[in-house]
Amino acid sequence: MTDSAIDAILAQYNRPDVPGASVIVLSRGRVAYEKAFGSADLQAHTRATINTDYRLASLTKAFTAMSIMLLVKDGKLHYDDRVVDVLPGFPAYAREIRIRNLLTHTSGIVDYEDFVPDSQTTQLDDEDVLRLMHRTDTLNFAPGSAYHYSNSAFVLLGLIVQHVSGMPFPKFLHDRIFSPLHMDATVAHVEGASRVPDRAYGYSSDSSGHFARTDQSSTSATLGDGGIYTSVVDMEKWSDALDHATLVDVATMERAWSPTMLTTGKESGYGYGWFVATVNGEKQLRHHGESTGFTNAILKYPSRQLTIIVLTNRTGGDPWDTADRIAALFP
Repeated sequence: MTDSAIDAILAQYNRPDVPGASVIVLSRGRVAYEKAFGSADLQAHTRATINTDYRLASLTKAFTAMSIMLLVKDGKLHYDDRVVDVLPGFPAYAREIRIRNLLTHTSGIVDYEDFVPDSQTTQLDDEDVLRLMHRTDTLNFAPGSAYHYSNSAFVLLGLIVQHVSGMPFPKFLHDRIFSPLHMDATVAHVEGASRVPDRAYGYSSDSSGHFARTDQSSTSATLGDGGIYTSVVDMEKWSDALDHATLVDVATMERAWSPTMLTTGKESGYGYGWFVATVNGEKQLRHHGESTGFTNAILKYPSRQLTIIVLTNRTGGDPWDTADRIAALFP
């Protein structure tokens, strides 16, 4: 009964001539549902499968946060380190920003996308983002005093990981997260330097419902804020490692999964790479991911031991609403 109910929720993806979706539901330690719909590549007529690799977009941020947590575990970083002291080239006007502020979107740093014109066709990389931070000399607010979601923050965290670890950020992710968890199909993708095994290509629809390939934009090449490709099969391994504190200890995971307290005394609703809320008395952890051609969601209810992951290769579709509807089927 549950399978057919989930199938019905995902009906918009269940045609070979539309971009796909791969979905997994993990309930009380087992796979309760795992299925793919639509196509990974409309031009090549490649159907989506549970092994299809989608660009995670902002679901990447939890991996970037974990990288920082691992360096703290190693004793190479501290959450209260000033960014200006650990990242060469970081602007002086932002000298009071701490690692913790970047992790929790409480830094006040401007979002680099504000400096990218719609007409730009060349892609930015992470070093470009650091350079863009010098186009202003002010913060949006004093660090720690407010919350404002910032892609810049997580690009900068990726650069910090690279500088402190002494290895490229994609290699750090592979060596410290992907390989230990046997996430063999997962990659922080750099065009021309890495390969996505079962790659989905992104699409957007026009007003008539026709889908055109829109796989990349000028901001699709940055890594720390959105550059990972993976499948729901590998995301199951990631989710399990988080739930069992495989990579860092339980106390660290608890901090990552707790809302940040602002200097005003209010909670921000964001931890380390996760949105955190209490819904009907129950802790809810979630994140969305949106970039040109890809829209994704992860939703966790720890008390129910329930995780829902929806990865899609289309702009729009509101997979976070889809995840909510699926969660309602698992009381």
